[in-house]
Amino acid sequence: MTFDLNRHTARLLRNEPFFASLSRRIDKKASTNVPTAGVRVNPNTGHFEMLYNPQFFEGISDDHKQGVLMHEFYHLVFEHVTGRLPAEGMSKIWNQATDLAINSHLIGKLPEGALIPGEGYFEEFPIGRSADEYLEILKKKQEENEENGEGGEGEGDPGTWDDHSGWGEGDNTSNEIAKERLKEAVKKAAEEASKTNSWGSVSQGLRQEIIDSITAKVDWRKVLRYFIKTSQKASKRSTIKKINRRYAYVHPGKKVQRQAKIAIAIDQSGSVDNGMLTKFFNELNNLSKLAEFTVIPFDHDVKPELVYVWKKGTHKKKERVLTGGTCFNAPTDYVNENGFDGMIVLTDLYAPKPKRAKCQRMWMTTAECAAHPYFTTNERIIVVD
Repeated sequence: MTFDLNRHTARLLRNEPFFASLSRRIDKKASTNVPTAGVRVNPNTGHFEMLYNPQFFEGISDDHKQGVLMHEFYHLVFEHVTGRLPAEGMSKIWNQATDLAINSHLIGKLPEGALIPGEGYFEEFPIGRSADEYLEILKKKQEENEENGEGGEGEGDPGTWDDHSGWGEGDNTSNEIAKERLKEAVKKAAEEASKTNSWGSVSQGLRQEIIDSITAKVDWRKVLRYFIKTSQKASKRSTIKKINRRYAYVHPGKKVQRQAKIAIAIDQSGSVDNGMLTKFFNELNNLSKLAEFTVIPFDHDVKPELVYVWKKGTHKKKERVLTGGTCFNAPTDYVNENGFDGMIVLTDLYAPKPKRAKCQRMWMTTAECAAHPYFTTNERIIVVD
């Protein structure tokens, strides 16, 4: 085993910043047990790793080496290893479908034998479809082959190319741990690429898919549960129906009503366009079906006379009451001074990082704004698209 891929990876990916960043977080091990390359979850470490055949890599050009690296990393990015098996489970045609989906974006970058839509056995296959779409096309082709008496494969079927063994297998706990680690690795790689606007050959469409895959989607019920857990004791009253823990049957007990006091700060600065504002109000109408909350419109300031309570079960249309600059300290100060239990900020994130909130704070924005934030934060950011 004379070829050490680890010594060449930085050079091979120098023009692919996203993949270079991801590569630094993926172990790469030489193995003659795979004919070309493959990715899997290491059952002992709970980390994703890439296995590669050093003899195979020695025999291909640098351009093809780069293509194979990107091919394997795409399998990881789109969770083919642990998360995206079809209902019928792992099969040869699912292996082919995932390769075809990835290789649509790597045409001209892969060595001979790679499965390419529009070439060879897949000559009639369209370019640029998802793995699920290719799976349906392959099923149809398989049925046609069987009708022609050729069996499921048919003449010229190339089988599989890289190694997909171990996909969908292993301990569930190990897989979940590996997925969380990988998601964080992909997130950091995407943030680095977005910050410098250097994604290499990753298309705009794939960039959006990658960003969507690492961005939390809104589930207002979960958001509510999250904030309700932090609710404070709102009021107490005596009741003979509840036993006093200290003086049982001597004094009445206390009934505590818990109600989270939630603030929704809506950015109405000039950089937030009407389309984004409409999305924000659509989400708030969904939230109002489940809870009551206080709305705090803001730009560079908060005007108390514009703050109002959005009653549970009511519906409101989009309204703009401010158009100035943006300062996140203004709504944060208002929330800190008025004793809220939770704060959700609906914004484009286009302002400096604010001071600390005394309560738990979350941010809501669009996918595009989430990909290009003005500041970094460890607080949760949720996409409302």
